Amino acid sequence: MTENPWGSHPKSVYTNLSIPELVEMAILRHEAKLTASGALRVQTGKYTGRSPNDKFIVDTPEVHNTIWWDNNKSISANQYAALYMKITEYLKDKDLFIFNGFAGAESAHTLPVQVINEYAWQNIFAQQLFIRPNAISQAKSGQPKLTVIVAPGFKADPEIDGTNSEAFVLINFTEKTIIIGGTHYAGEIKKSVFSVMNYLLPRSGVLSMHCSANAGPDNDVTLFFGLSGTGKTSLSADINRSLIGDDEHGWSDDGVFNIEGGCYAKCINLSKENEPQIWDAIRFGTVLENVSINETSRQEDFANDSLTENTRAAYPITYIPNSIYPGSGRHPRTIVFLTADAFGVLPPIAKLTPEQAMYYFLSGYTSKLAGTERGITEPQATFSACFGAPFLPLPPLEYAKLLREKILDHQTRVFLINTGWQGGAYGIGKRISIQLTRRMVSAAIGGYLDFVDYTIHPIFNLAIPTKCPGVPDSLLQPASTWQDEAAYRQQACRLAKLFHDNFASFAHMPTEIIQSGPFPLDNSCEIDAS
Repeated sequence: MTENPWGSHPKSVYTNLSIPELVEMAILRHEAKLTASGALRVQTGKYTGRSPNDKFIVDTPEVHNTIWWDNNKSISANQYAALYMKITEYLKDKDLFIFNGFAGAESAHTLPVQVINEYAWQNIFAQQLFIRPNAISQAKSGQPKLTVIVAPGFKADPEIDGTNSEAFVLINFTEKTIIIGGTHYAGEIKKSVFSVMNYLLPRSGVLSMHCSANAGPDNDVTLFFGLSGTGKTSLSADINRSLIGDDEHGWSDDGVFNIEGGCYAKCINLSKENEPQIWDAIRFGTVLENVSINETSRQEDFANDSLTENTRAAYPITYIPNSIYPGSGRHPRTIVFLTADAFGVLPPIAKLTPEQAMYYFLSGYTSKLAGTERGITEPQATFSACFGAPFLPLPPLEYAKLLREKILDHQTRVFLINTGWQGGAYGIGKRISIQLTRRMVSAAIGGYLDFVDYTIHPIFNLAIPTKCPGVPDSLLQPASTWQDEAAYRQQACRLAKLFHDNFASFAHMPTEIIQSGPFPLDNSCEIDAS
């Protein structure tokens, strides 16, 4: 593609404007409204979340044999070229907002990124979520290595363009370009760049990770993996620890580094009591997506999900006290896998062997709740390889092998923590309080659980601590929280079978990894098919 795709000049080009300038322009252009807190509130219309069916990787000879095609949709180079020409033609008479920054805080693995936006508010998002130019050595500046072109107002024609809908996210590794159209949801920008890093970093021996990270007073680093709703962002935003990053990281030979320069926190039901750091980060410069507001007072209503349950706040990580920017830290001492088990089966905390870490990393389990989506009437298991399958261009075993290698090299302890339900499934049991979960996280990070006894779960083969500071002993054993232990066992068998079925979908898995999951089900596991 040409270095200047616009041909005749666009209407106006604004490059690396300050946040106040962009806020002014977003308001004057009627893209957004200023809230009582000073944040900028936008609505993204039809698309209030990512659209996985509309994301494609351009199939070129250079990448064809490396991509995990079972997980990624392909589009031809010719189809990409045609859409590229259409989207650049569409933007020729538009104001353009350009941000030049970086992905990856470690200089050896920094990727220069240029984001070209149709909307001023999305350029704020890009500036807040990526690493700003003055934070990285200027030796990395110059021609960007990755260009992201974002035109929400341009809609594809599926019959002509080969897309699945009007919306599209096309990643071209060969041309080092991403084009996004038809959707106003800004999360597509950050996650498409993350997908590129998930391709580049492992090929350099760096584990790319969908996780948050923080560091303690003695620089001990902890990683938190977990799908949406498991508490990854909330638990890593700890007033007693420094936040390295809330979502995307790399683990190199030198330690952990943040891929981003900001946070993209889910803020439905946000409260100052439960998440004080995120609450205080919502101020001038923050972008609020689809948060309901009082049209007169402009006060935010975080409990209102009338637009979407997936309300979001995008802000620079420097809005979090004691955060590290650009974020980097030592090799992690502790890894936490988070799951919100709505079946009420998994223990609130368990310690994993390196092989079990690979198994649960590859499984990437959590559960959808009854009532959160149309047609869901009971908990449904959700498995996402490496806790981020939608963003993985490479086969998941490549990431899992890197994880095991680094765990062994650096003697990193790994825990599985359930932030979901006990005493019964969702609707019957009770969700584990965030206060109790924080105590378990503190015990795991502080090393207390290195010196207690463990019992083995009879179905899931998990090592459960018999003691944990601030947590009643009875809550550590999930079966004891149910009134009917036979009903618990049946439910546990049901979930174990789902784990087995999911893992069977992976090809060429080493036997020792398969055997690290739940025990094989025997005749005592009578699973109610209903």
